[in-house]
Formats: sequence, C-alpha cells, structure tokens
Amino acid sequence: MRQFQIFGLQTALIKPGDSLLEHLFTALDTQGLVLQDHDIIVFAESAVATAQGRIVKLESIQPSEEAREVALQYDIEPALAEVVIQESDAVVGGIPGFLLSITSGHLLPNAGVDGSNAPEGHVTLLPADPDALAHDLRKTILEKTGCVVAILIIDSRTHPMRYGSGGVAIACSGIPAIIDERGRKDLFGRELKVTRRAVADNIASAAELVMGESDEQIPAALVRGLDIGFGEFEGIDLIAPDECIFIGSLKKAYITPH
Repeated sequence: MRQFQIFGLQTALIKPGDSLLEHLFTALDTQGLVLQDHDIIVFAESAVATAQGRIVKLESIQPSEEAREVALQYDIEPALAEVVIQESDAVVGGIPGFLLSITSGHLLPNAGVDGSNAPEGHVTLLPADPDALAHDLRKTILEKTGCVVAILIIDSRTHPMRYGSGGVAIACSGIPAIIDERGRKDLFGRELKVTRRAVADNIASAAELVMGESDEQIPAALVRGLDIGFGEFEGIDLIAPDECIFIGSLKKAYITPH
C-alpha cells in the first residue's frame, strides 16, 4: 500500500521582498523537520506573489471605458475589472462578481487577481514567471542542502458545476506534472486511450487540506513519501481552449479577445 505524509508549514507573515527559502527553512526548523531527498515543497501562490511584491492598490487604478462596461455588466468594481483585463489574455465571460479569464494558458476566475490575504483595499496578482521561480527554488535547495526535491506553486480553483475549490498547480519543477497512462490496461484488459493522471494538481489538492484558505498562516507544505520519478522535469502541461471540453464547447459563443 502506498503511503505518504503531508506537513503544513506555518510561517511568519510574508511581506514584499521576503525570501521564501528563509521562511521555509525557519518553518522546517521550528517544526523539527529536516529536508530529505524526494521531498516535495508546496508554496501557495498568494505567498509567492506577496514576496514578489505583486500587490496592487485599487485606489491607484484608473479604469478604462472597457473596464467600466465590464464592471457594470458583471457587477464588480471598475478598478478590479481594469486589473483583471490587464492580467488576462482573454476574457471568456463571467457571472455577477467574477470574470472568467484565460491567463498564460490557465482558465481561472478574475485572472487570479485575489483580495483575500491581501491588505485592505489591495489585491494580489498571480506570481510573475512561476515556472522559472520553481526551478530556481529547487536548484537553490539542492545547492544549500544537497537534497533532490520538487517544487510546486499552487492555487485554488473551482470546478465546473461544483461547489467548493480544490488545488491546482500553476508551476511544477522536479517531478512530472502529468503521468500518461495511455496504453496501459484497465482491470478488464482494455487499453486506456485518454487517461493522464494530474499528479501535480492532485498533490496541490492534498496539500490544501493542511494549508487552508483563510487565516491559518500556513503558506507552504512538505509532502513526503510519494513514489514519483524525480528529475529535470519542468512546467505544467496545458491544452488549448479548443481541446478543452468545457471551454471548447463554449468558445464560439463567449470568448472575446483582449
């Protein structure tokens, strides 16, 4: 039977300009944990973005006419609509209070712009170049500790037609984000034709169980004991909107280019 462990890593409040690794090593030391080969370190995207200084004061934003129209249509603040539009490659549509955007290949509400865990009157943007950051963090940990680890940067997302949110990886370095099961046989000997296991997203959801979504102040987690091939794996496997059963079905009706 496969078994693994997840440890939530509580830190001090992360501020712009802070070192994520300093927070990580302090949390590990405080909790009596020592990094081992094949550990997976998971960081919340809001903590990463905050350390990068990716925080915007809404009062400083001058909404465009387009943003004002979108804000009126979807019942959101014009300044927020402007930030979301600027962060989006395309706005797909929305519901009252939220826009649905495509940003760097990801489909997500409000382009990842989030007011939770941000100072009053501010919003946090998605991290800048999360793939490069995950790679750099992994390599720095190897240099400092000699440990071969993997790094995930994760976010929480809702799923179509479901209440609640689950974890999703927006950056992955050191393990494959997807394991392709096509060609294997099921219990009855039938060959799998389309199945790919979303390993990084599944780890993200498991980590969110200990990290929380509100005031827990646990912006990172250590995952230990997963039997996954570690190596020079980089990035998240994304598909084009046309190939996605959800957005592809709606694209002709709703997508408008930004």
